[in-house]
Amino acid sequence: MGDTPLSRRTFLSAAGAAGIAGLAAPLLSACGTSGPAGRGKGGGKNLQVWVLQDEGQNPIQQAAIDDFNKSSATKLKLVPTASSGSSGYTDKLRIGMGSPNPPDLIFNWGTGSIVDYAKGGLLVDLDSQLASDATWKNSFLPSVLDAGKADGKYYGIPMRGMQPVLVFYNKTMFAEHGQKPPATYDDLLGLVTYFNSKKIQPFALGHVDAWPNLMWLEYLVERIGGPSVFQDILAGKPGAWGNPAVLDSLRRIQDLVDRRAFGTNFASVNYVNDGAGLLFAKGRAAMHLMGTWEYSNQVDKHPDFAKKDLSFAPFPTVSGGKGDANSVVGNPTNYFSISSKSADVAAATAFLKKEMAGPMYVDKLIKAGDVPAVSGLESRLSDSPNPEFAKYVYQMVQKAPSFTLSWDQALPHQFTDPLHSNLQKVFLKKMTPEQFVQAMGAVK
Repeated sequence: MGDTPLSRRTFLSAAGAAGIAGLAAPLLSACGTSGPAGRGKGGGKNLQVWVLQDEGQNPIQQAAIDDFNKSSATKLKLVPTASSGSSGYTDKLRIGMGSPNPPDLIFNWGTGSIVDYAKGGLLVDLDSQLASDATWKNSFLPSVLDAGKADGKYYGIPMRGMQPVLVFYNKTMFAEHGQKPPATYDDLLGLVTYFNSKKIQPFALGHVDAWPNLMWLEYLVERIGGPSVFQDILAGKPGAWGNPAVLDSLRRIQDLVDRRAFGTNFASVNYVNDGAGLLFAKGRAAMHLMGTWEYSNQVDKHPDFAKKDLSFAPFPTVSGGKGDANSVVGNPTNYFSISSKSADVAAATAFLKKEMAGPMYVDKLIKAGDVPAVSGLESRLSDSPNPEFAKYVYQMVQKAPSFTLSWDQALPHQFTDPLHSNLQKVFLKKMTPEQFVQAMGAVK
């Protein structure tokens, strides 16, 4: 199917598994050089564009830079940086941003990945630029643009595809059993009971990797309490972790465990090495709550299943909940931010204005399998390798009043490991909801 969208695994190799790695060190005192490509001297200005190394995405990013450089006196240079190990992207970015010659444009995950840079005055505040240029601002889907804010202000511009979390289900199995995907949480509980009675595991879950568990908490909190619950947690409001919606969600998770929603051996199942995906593809699990990268993973690893049996639905509503049924959680997209120390902030801004929603760049993203966060794309998504899925994802995000970024990417780095490990304990019934709230409230 060509180049597939950046997976959650790749997102987390640089951003989540290391806790949005490297931001703990004082940014302004970081030492180091300007990075892999030094700033040009003499005649024209040369700007560095730091991105995550990605063989599918880097050529598309280079094409945008080449297009811009044709008519700009200031030239941009793409600097792909490896994502793994202690010398990963975020570590290099931390060092580069603290150097005398930081990169000019930086690839990031928004929110928690850049909040320390924003607070340190190291990024350009784009609020006034977006406010004064309605055409530019309106060229992006509002929920995705808003999800990239840091410290309450716009510091990032969407630069690739969207990855909301969906309920994937085996449509052939559902049809054979006369079942429908869950529209309500009560429907979901009914399906758990039904499939268990047929000796079929209701949901696949890659518990070993920790972050798949988080999708359950994120969506339940969203449906029960609305987006403001996590917004309060993100803002560090006292007692925010103890919101009744969080406690209710954690209790529902343990109830799902008791009902064997994830089978009896989920504690030993991974996601990264295709454990949960294989269970799902082989018909041993009826459903899988996962980000849109699951579609690409199934197409690549289990093409027959993807072609004949794979379907998808939104997370169900919860009776009495305050959340909007159309709101989504997951990875809104990646973003480009501009260093406040850039040699040419105007040129860096002009690049984002011209290219990030430009037809050439967007068309290349679509053909690579991405679903860009750009307005008015419905007809153009026919060029996607999987147009039906691409249009579904696009319409889902388009009508979403809010798109909450995955908590482990939105929160500052020090929350990531405790969030993952404590939630694992909740799933394993080794920690009560009240103990989870207390433990997370103690993280500073």
